[in-house]
Parts: sequence; structure tokens; C-alpha cells
Amino acid sequence: MDTALLSRQQMILVAGDVITLGLVTIFGFASHGEAETAGVRMLTTFLPLVAAWFLVAPHLRAFDMQRADDFRQLWRPFWAMVLAGPLAAWLRGVMLNAPILPIFVVVIGGISALALLIWRGLYWATAFRKR
Repeated sequence: MDTALLSRQQMILVAGDVITLGLVTIFGFASHGEAETAGVRMLTTFLPLVAAWFLVAPHLRAFDMQRADDFRQLWRPFWAMVLAGPLAAWLRGVMLNAPILPIFVVVIGGISALALLIWRGLYWATAFRKR
């Protein structure tokens, strides 16, 4: 496979992951009725979420294109986010100097994992199903 194409596909995965986590953040604030007024405060959730994702995902090879083209490997980004959720909550707690609620850890990890699973499933269906 062409190296430039591989790099392009990885960039699509990365961009899609970041957009997905951004949508999860917006959805979270909207579910609390704060999306219109939150503004920059959304970064206190979004940045730790993205940082945790990029710290954990490579260890489960979530960006490995040989695994991304195999439908049976969709568990990788899902479980990577389940593992990144507590780290994201901890980073957010440190950033805000605030306590970390256990329900927040479960919700942010679970919703983000499901959102990434949906995104990666759509990516797989459009990019690799043709083969």
C-alpha cells in the first residue's frame, strides 16, 4: 500500500476521532443545558479527553491501518477509550482543581467509547468495505 495513502488514511482517523470527541463534549454540555453559555469552558473537558485518547490509543494500536481495515478489530478504539476515560477525568480534575465524580468517569468513558465505535464503524464501512 502507498505510504502517502496510509498517512492520509491515518490523518482521516485522527481528524475523525478529534471531531467525535468534540461532539461528545458539546453533547455533554448540551445535556446539562450549558452548551450555549459554556464557550471556552468546554475546553476543560475537550482537551483532557483528547489528551487521554492520544496517550492511550497508540498502545492498543487504534491507529494501525492493518487493524483499522478489519471489522473484527473495532474493539480496539472502543476499549482504548474505556481505558482513557478515567485518565481524562483525572486530567480534568487536576486542571480544574476539583473532585472527580465516579459517575462522570463512567459517563465520559462510556459515551466517548460508543461515539468512537460508531465513528470508526462508519469509517470502516466507507473506506474498506469496497474491497
